[in-house]
Amino acid sequence: MSEARAYAKLNLALVVGPAGRSGKHELTTVLQRIDLADRIRLEPAPALRVDGFSADTLVTAALELVAREAGVEPRWAAQIEKEIPVAAGLGGGSSDAAAALLLANGTLDRPLPPERLHELAASLGADVPFFLSEGPQLGEGDGTVLTPLQLPQAFAVVLVLEDGAAKPSTASVYAEFDRRHGADGYAERRARLLEALAAGDLAALPGNDLASSPLAAELRERGAFRADVSGAGPAVYGLFDDPAAAAVAEAELRPRGRAWILRPAW
Repeated sequence: MSEARAYAKLNLALVVGPAGRSGKHELTTVLQRIDLADRIRLEPAPALRVDGFSADTLVTAALELVAREAGVEPRWAAQIEKEIPVAAGLGGGSSDAAAALLLANGTLDRPLPPERLHELAASLGADVPFFLSEGPQLGEGDGTVLTPLQLPQAFAVVLVLEDGAAKPSTASVYAEFDRRHGADGYAERRARLLEALAAGDLAALPGNDLASSPLAAELRERGAFRADVSGAGPAVYGLFDDPAAAAVAEAELRPRGRAWILRPAW
């Protein structure tokens, strides 16, 4: 049996441009792992089986893709242990899929090269290739064009998911973005994002183009130097230089739903 931790991610910035001919929107995003993780286990089996998370589609699809590409039968049993909240903007399903790709590839007599794994990952979802890489990444294009980043990592993360918060469908989020002409000014916001990265100033990154929450302002009032929604939400994060302030913020916000104090993960 082999196993891997599948870490959650934060979008430390997410600026979105117009849709291209493919219908996908151009975007620029800063992707950072955090130490909230699912666990994926894989072992040989007579036939493909995925247990532990009844709503899974991505791990199953990832294993089928690897087998098809390698010309073998998908004879694996996978076990998913969920810790990352589902449909919260934290990339849990994508991370699980990437872990499954890597684990299955490691069992092959002739493993697929990294470039082909990236292509398979991109076919599963825009976030999946990020989880094949290490460290923070700049995501461009549809999010699958990745460039490693050297970002400060000495901060605490307070992550909050309010009771009753629900993520609308991705299609509806982008439809609303288009209705309000959200792509206007994309070049300027992208330039601000790149300038903030060049300066190593996470606090100067522009806000999330797709989602917002009053919780972000509350986290800033409690000492976060940056706070925003991750992805299309509804999870909200705050980055703190002071671990003590992070602990106070987490305790004060915990009655509102689920709250964690976390660290960056590589």
